[in-house]
Amino acid sequence: MAAENEEDLLIQRALAAARDTKVLEVRGGVRHDAAKIFSHHFGNAQPIIVADENTFAAAGRDVSNGFACERPPGCPAFVFGPEVYAEGRCVDELTKVLASSEAIPVAVGSGTINDLTKLAAHRVGRPYMVVATAASMDGYTAYGASITAKGSKQTFDCPAPKVVLADLEIIARAPVGMNASGYADLIAKVAAGADWIVADALGVEAIQSDVWNTVQLHLKEWVDSPAAVAGNEPGALKRLTNGLIMTGFAMQAHKTSRPASGADHQFSHLWDMQHHTYEGVAPSHGFKVGIGTVASLALYEELLSRDLAKLDIEEAVSRWPTLEGLHSQIGELLGEGELADTAHKETAAKYVDREALRGQLTRLREVWPELREKLEKQAIPVTRLKQMLREAGCPCEPEQIGISTERLQTSYWQALFIRRRFTVLDLAQRAGLMDAALGRLFGSSGCWGREAA
Repeated sequence: MAAENEEDLLIQRALAAARDTKVLEVRGGVRHDAAKIFSHHFGNAQPIIVADENTFAAAGRDVSNGFACERPPGCPAFVFGPEVYAEGRCVDELTKVLASSEAIPVAVGSGTINDLTKLAAHRVGRPYMVVATAASMDGYTAYGASITAKGSKQTFDCPAPKVVLADLEIIARAPVGMNASGYADLIAKVAAGADWIVADALGVEAIQSDVWNTVQLHLKEWVDSPAAVAGNEPGALKRLTNGLIMTGFAMQAHKTSRPASGADHQFSHLWDMQHHTYEGVAPSHGFKVGIGTVASLALYEELLSRDLAKLDIEEAVSRWPTLEGLHSQIGELLGEGELADTAHKETAAKYVDREALRGQLTRLREVWPELREKLEKQAIPVTRLKQMLREAGCPCEPEQIGISTERLQTSYWQALFIRRRFTVLDLAQRAGLMDAALGRLFGSSGCWGREAA
């Protein structure tokens, strides 16, 4: 009970400090109160429900009926057809609908509907409200919308919703895999946190303590019951939902995804930008992130097995390529096109010369004993992580989302280049240990070697 009260206080503080979101209610049946809550916070403004065919059937009709009772004759609804995706085409379609009136959007759905509504509402200069139908991702309260545009997944700056309602009854009835996807997205914060610890220790990006606590203080508690999540137990679903929403608050406060996203997400973004599908469909964001988390923490385990306090700095510096050399490597790995263009731009943004690298590695060697202790405390052992993902109903091996071990090995290098954020991938590369570490991980007795298989 004390831990639950502490969590409630943390949520209240995060809500009070939030830039955009002013109301949060997580409880069963809250969809029936959506109209009253809307009226309380938006006054006499005209609402418009935004949903897809599935989310309208799951909760949108109940929300619509509530509006019909609260303010006859109710409100209009814009329901996307089956070909709805978080992409520019759908944003443009919804923006055109919203621009035709002064209505305040009420998004009823999960990741796709929330992101489409978030960006479209921003483009017409309006706040919005969301009724969450699945605990499938952390973007409900996040600043920014993840939208595919010009062939690649991009995050567009836009405010989070003013009001967030999460109906635990509907979340418990979400389609198979959706809450599991959210679980994988939440447990990824373990790896993202490790990446931030390293960036902070090396003077690349300082940890902001209040934002850190919003995500990390109760993270291990939020993910400690994977089987209960798979069983749709109310307490586990509430903890999962709270964890995802708190992660969104952290991104809202930081105005970046650093509190929630590291190398784990870079694997997912890479496969998104490569238009990866498995058995005819794209694996969910959470499932891709889950495999990215296993990949990240496996690399951490390999690095933590070494004494980097004895790192040969001069050897690493002597082998450090020029920026032109990295551009050539990107060409070999990614060829030409938008993905390669992104990699060239992001790599140039984070490149350091040899003198700066020497300074970073000197600092790494000095702080390694303390840094290693922090990382060991932060991480989850890979064998345990795989078990937790499995119990929650998530993939835990790359082949389960259609990624071969050979492709995963190449993805480590490709993912390194597509984002400027400092992660375990940069640590391994700059220390000159990437090839050796991957050789161990994919060797016969490694995490993805023949013996492990």
